[in-house]
Formats: sequence, C-alpha cells, structure tokens
Amino acid sequence: MKPIHTLDRRDLLRGAGIALTLPFLESSFSRSAAASTNMEKSPRRLVCIGNHLGYYPGNFFPKDAGLKYQISPTLQPVQRHRDDFTIFSNLDDGMTGGHKGVQSFLSGIRKDESAGFPDKNMTIDQVAAEHVGSATRFPSITAGLGLGTDLSWTRSGVRIPPVNNPARLFEALFIRSDAASLSRERTRLTHRASVLDALRESADQLERQLSAADRQKLDQYLTSVRDVEKQLQMSQTWLDKPRPASPIDPVVDQERMHIEEIPLFYDLLTLALQTDSTRVATFEIPMGFRTSELEVGSYHGLSHHSKSEERLEQLQIVDAYLMTQFAHFIDRMKEAQVFDHTAVVWGSGMGNGSSHSNRNLPVILAGGGMNHQGHIVCPVEDHKRVPLSNLWLSTLQWFGVEADRFGKSMGTFSPMNLA
Repeated sequence: MKPIHTLDRRDLLRGAGIALTLPFLESSFSRSAAASTNMEKSPRRLVCIGNHLGYYPGNFFPKDAGLKYQISPTLQPVQRHRDDFTIFSNLDDGMTGGHKGVQSFLSGIRKDESAGFPDKNMTIDQVAAEHVGSATRFPSITAGLGLGTDLSWTRSGVRIPPVNNPARLFEALFIRSDAASLSRERTRLTHRASVLDALRESADQLERQLSAADRQKLDQYLTSVRDVEKQLQMSQTWLDKPRPASPIDPVVDQERMHIEEIPLFYDLLTLALQTDSTRVATFEIPMGFRTSELEVGSYHGLSHHSKSEERLEQLQIVDAYLMTQFAHFIDRMKEAQVFDHTAVVWGSGMGNGSSHSNRNLPVILAGGGMNHQGHIVCPVEDHKRVPLSNLWLSTLQWFGVEADRFGKSMGTFSPMNLA
C-alpha cells in the first residue's frame, strides 16, 4: 500500500481551493415550484465522491431503465434512498489511459492534454468553489484516504491533495488557533501578499516588451498569481472570525488511516456543510488502503480479478462496504437537513478496473431537491454518446454558476439528448 501522510491546518487552507460560476439544471431535474422556493432559503452545496478503482460493472448497473428498475447487487445498500438519486449508464468523456484517465473524472480533461483548454483541467468542485468565494471559511474542502486519487484540480491545473487525517480536518473546522499561531499566520499572509504585489508590478512592466506568444505565457502565469491572491484574501477575511462550536467530541489524532475511517470523514464533511464552514466538499478513495475489518486482499489486486470467482467475491465485499457508507452519508445529510440543498456527485473515472477501461463510468447524482429519474440509460452508439461533461455542466448550473460549457461538454444534460 502507498505510504500515509498527514496534513496540518495550513495544508488544509492551502488545499481548500477556489472557484467560479454556473446556472441551473434542466427543468426535468427540479421537483416543483414549491420545492424550488424552499431550496432558495438555504444555500446550495456540492459534494463530489470519487473512487479510483470504480465498481465491478457486472453488479453495478441495473438491467432496466426508468424509475421501476430492479436494484442491482452493488446498489442494494442504498435501496432505501432510491427516490433520491439517479443512476447513469454509458456516460464518459471518451477518456483513455487507465489509471491516468481517472484524474479526469470531475474535469473531462486529462492533465497531460489540458494545455489547449482555457480552464485547463479544472474540476467541477473548484468551479463551484470559485463561485462561493469568501462566503464560507473554506471555499472547498478536499478530504480522502491516504494520497487520494488526483480528483481535484484548480484553474491553474494544480492538483489539490486531500486532507487524510480526520483529526486535522476536525481541528480546521472547530478549533480556534491561539494568539501566537494567529500572529504567525497573519505575518505569513502579509509577506505572501507583498511578494505577489511585486510579481504583479514586474509582470505589468514586462508585458509591454513581449511578443504575442510570450504575452500568452505570461497571462497564464498571472492567472496562477491571481488564484493565489484570491486564496490570500479569503484567508484574511476569516482569520479573526470564530469557528463554530463542535457538536461532537474532539477527534483524537492517531495513526489509523484505514478504510474504516470513511464514516468519520463523512460525519465531519456533513458537519462542515451543516455549519456552513464550506459549501463544496470532495472525498477521494484511492486504489490502496489498509483495513483491519474487511477480510480481503490487496484492493488493487482484486480489481484485476480476471473474472476469478474468489477475487470477485472479495471485490464485492469492498464495493458493498463503500456503498453502505455512502448510504449512511445520505442518512447523515438528511438528519442534518442539508441533503435537499446538496447535489452529490458520486462515481469513478474507472469504468472497469480489470481492463483499465475509462469508458461507461459508474455515475450517480443524488440529492439537491431534484426530480430524480431512477436509471437513465444513455445511447451507447459513438455518434449518439452524451459526454459526461454535459451532466457536470448541468450540475454546476444547478449550483448557480453561469457558464455554457465545461470540459468537453456539448451542451447541458437533458433526457431529450437521449432520443
């Protein structure tokens, strides 16, 4: 398994990303006028959950389309919430690359092909986080097990590493820094701001002497500088504001980092949404983890099952555990009364771990007060395929971001595209 690292509060602040804009899902995804009115009383939120190795496709996708589909074996744990999510078949962005292709799940664009896109391989959570801006202490929170799975990327094409220690996440959400720590943080922010001011002034002087090609490169660099400036401004805004009181006991810092920590992470992310500490959260499940509870072999090894009955049986134990925890996460969000205002994007950039395929991805969209449609089967023919980025664009528009494209989208996602 990969080594485990911990991140302190400053790592969380650096990794808490920023965000952008967007409008409003298709009318078919909005429940009713009354429900929409109630939705506006609470801010909208976005949670993205990605598992690097995906799910065994033979047991994931229902065989029937529509609202009356028979639940599949993998989805059994979320049966009680079936009215509150939609499953999508045959969605992807035409990606290849196996493990490398997983990083494009929330962007539709792989890191090594991002240079030709204006927003590089920026992911939907970071677009949403820019839209939120400094309205919350953390524009976004990226958490996960171990080293995560390269799920979250900024506008500058920089990967946001996950906070992988629940105690550090608890501390960032609820523990106020002492006077000495606040003073050091204020000095650090002031110093970084002065450096950025100098860089910006030098760049302005230099720009007049550059060719068109060099000006383009400089503009890309200045975009990165502006991203950092936004983060600084957000940190300064919230530096002296008190954190909310914790409704749970402090999380003890200990070296666990097992898959069994997922419920605790989900609890903390629910509290982050409930206390409006953030409105955008991402959770990453890597290809390797330690476990003291599940009697299975190497997770990565199990994904290469070659249809071995023994490996498939163990792989499905992991799939069932992950899906059970997802069901409990929905329970917690409902109890906290944030689920109907939260769009939950769930799935993987890996369609079949055994063959390293990035096609036909497992995708679920839950919550958000949407009029969920059971199982939507998108066209399988190449000339009719609907890009996954279409769904992400519609999700961002539901969130309130004003944009008419995202990643490799060809429009918003609508059942009318499926004819």
